[in-house]
Amino acid sequence: MTTKHFSQTALRALLESLGNPMYVARGGRVWAANDAYLEMLGRGRQEVEGRLFLEFVRPEDRARLEARYRRREEGSLKEPGPQRYLMPRADGGTLEVASYVQEVEVEGLGAALLINCLVLGQRPAELVVAERLVETSAELVAARSEEAVRRVALAGLTGAGFSASFLVRDGERFLARDGSPAPEDGALGLRALSEGRPVFGVADRDESTPVYLPLGTTLSEVLWVSGVGLSPSYGSVLALFAKVVGAALTDARLLTDVERGRWEMVAVAEAARFVAQPEPPSPEDFLSRLASLLGAAAVLLYAPAVPEGELVLTAQVGLDGELRAVLAAPLGGMSPSAVVARGAVLSNEAEECALMEATSGRLGCGAAVRLAHGGHPRGLLQVLRPPGHPFGGADLRLLGTLSELLMTLLDQRRLRTESARQLADTRLLLDLARTTTATLEVASILDVASDFLVKLLDVSNCFILLHDEQARVLRGAAASATHRDFFRGVVIELDDAGSVAARVARERRPVCMPDLSKVEGMAQRELVRRFEEKALLALPLTSREELIGVVLLDDTRQPRNFDTAFVELAEATCGQIALAIANAKLYESLWASYAELAAARAEMVQRERLAALGELSAIVAHEVRNPLGVIFNAVASLRRLLKAEGDAAMLLDILAEESDRLNRMVGDLLDYTRPRELILQAEDVPRVLQDGMDAVGPQQQGGSQRVTFSVDVAADVPRVPLDRRLIRQVLVNVLVNALQAMPQGGVIHVRARREAHGNKDMVRVDVVDQGCGIPTELVHRVFEPFFTTKAQGTGLGLAVVKRIIEQHHGDLSLESTPGRGTTFTFRLPLTQPTSLP
Repeated sequence: MTTKHFSQTALRALLESLGNPMYVARGGRVWAANDAYLEMLGRGRQEVEGRLFLEFVRPEDRARLEARYRRREEGSLKEPGPQRYLMPRADGGTLEVASYVQEVEVEGLGAALLINCLVLGQRPAELVVAERLVETSAELVAARSEEAVRRVALAGLTGAGFSASFLVRDGERFLARDGSPAPEDGALGLRALSEGRPVFGVADRDESTPVYLPLGTTLSEVLWVSGVGLSPSYGSVLALFAKVVGAALTDARLLTDVERGRWEMVAVAEAARFVAQPEPPSPEDFLSRLASLLGAAAVLLYAPAVPEGELVLTAQVGLDGELRAVLAAPLGGMSPSAVVARGAVLSNEAEECALMEATSGRLGCGAAVRLAHGGHPRGLLQVLRPPGHPFGGADLRLLGTLSELLMTLLDQRRLRTESARQLADTRLLLDLARTTTATLEVASILDVASDFLVKLLDVSNCFILLHDEQARVLRGAAASATHRDFFRGVVIELDDAGSVAARVARERRPVCMPDLSKVEGMAQRELVRRFEEKALLALPLTSREELIGVVLLDDTRQPRNFDTAFVELAEATCGQIALAIANAKLYESLWASYAELAAARAEMVQRERLAALGELSAIVAHEVRNPLGVIFNAVASLRRLLKAEGDAAMLLDILAEESDRLNRMVGDLLDYTRPRELILQAEDVPRVLQDGMDAVGPQQQGGSQRVTFSVDVAADVPRVPLDRRLIRQVLVNVLVNALQAMPQGGVIHVRARREAHGNKDMVRVDVVDQGCGIPTELVHRVFEPFFTTKAQGTGLGLAVVKRIIEQHHGDLSLESTPGRGTTFTFRLPLTQPTSLP
């Protein structure tokens, strides 16, 4: 760019003679400015001249423009083109400005910059609000709770100049979540929910107009927004923002559920490790741990003092002497009969009132779960909280799991009080507990359990069958080492009247057969003959009253009398095994649910992003293309009327060129976001390739023929079902990239051949250029939307290519060597059905 020389007087005269806003900058400050520039800023000359020019630029643009100004002063600026930025006016408005810079030499001052400002237009209020809400939408991604989502959303709306509140439906009216008075026109909120769109109200005395926005994910909550000048022109922006808020709230709820599930799993594992200590803790220690996990003020354990006797308070935490006397027996609906009948209960309003009265208001909410052993009630576990802190279903579920651990603990302590032999057996039981809790794979748990049972109970064989509820059968899952491989193929139907295992599964209670030779028909059973069994004990595997399977213990040496202590020890062991299996299944279910939730969340986020991008693209296209049309007409009229030459002609050329580039960018954006419906027809591959090359040929700069095309299509390539228009666009986008990568010329090779890929018959097309290649660290990003290394690019060309190929159920890849060229490869299946004509 040529540097022009001026005297100070001549330069000031030049500024004042021009009607376009212009100023001279020297040393980063405004040395002189014409009246048009002062009028554009809405400031006086004394407020402008002598001050840094960056003070009159929006703060977000200052760093970028300052760095560009420094590079220009240093002579290292490689892109001398115009810069666009936002300029705040003194009256609070904002103008979008493009600046063109000319280096000048001023006598007595030295080098300076003559800056010509082209006002592109004042930004619409709707666009300003949209930008603020887009920023808020980005902040919503980081919100990890519903409270945080609502706080960020309300802050964003407040920053956009509105009043806002979340309203919850209560019958035919709405209540504000923050406790503030709710609007009286609740009928509009009901209408917004039913119609799924924004509904505007009537402006009040302060000219504030309310609007009710459905969140899109619930029929019980709306977002209420009010502001001066709020009109239906804001409807699409606010509706889109409300959908983003609704999606963020859904994500937060899912995250909370996942975190709750993960916490429950950790809590159960911690309690299991606590129970599985070599020295079992006391019931009070376990109850203290349980109170800490559930946030309970008191935990009570009721058990019979003698077998089949009444339940009495045997262990507790959180009660003093007075309350211990009051709660010596369970209260009201949490009595043994109610809990045994239902398995677990939550206190109702009447019971909470009775509890508050009995404890002088210290306790008011309760939950109870029965303790069972072998399907028989053995006690009652009750947890209590202060008034206003009720238990929920999740708490009751966790309490049920922990109650099973408590029963295991009680059984272990009972067994440790027995004889030396029983003490040794209990130690083996604890070893089994540690082993099964150390793994969460059902098969491993069962194999270890079967070997432990043989050693613990001194039996010949142990067999474990798992219940298949859908098929109504018991399937062999594990056995002691001798018969393990064979037994995994055993299947027993639940309706088999002669099967002991089926009988145990149906009745959910142990069955003892001390001498099988004395049981009619047992000697003829196939498995009895195969294993030469003399005695048999069958026990059910249950967890929370759910049948998991059946355990069979036999003795092949001689008939054997299974006494009560033996059966109880076997039942306790099976309870531990059932608990381990239930925990393992719970673990697998939680992780499967987590994976499904993560996949659903990712799919939902991607869908919402594409929907938001599509709506935003339509808004941008509408807001940008209308003024672009005016600019195109204005430029054409100016060319016709003025017959401009010199700088004026240059400025018109620049305006036309930049307007055309902006129009292309909007077109690319719409092309990327616009949904496409494929029209698949069998097409001739050579002809499709030639169409793409013919379309790209005229795009070589200056009509140069330095780049040539080479086409090689194998003879066995058949006609391929494809959308000819879209595949032509794929070829054009890839070939244009290849042309731009070969400024020194060369040959672009286009090859097509048939190949098997991924067990599918496909046609493969390679586009090979001899250009500069792609840096290795950027190869994985080339198909990302809006990623580009070109100054004039939008970064959507290859993203469009990727979408089109994926719509064709094809495959896209590339290989690139810096300095040696790039190969784009895409494959299309040959067996897709064609579209109807």
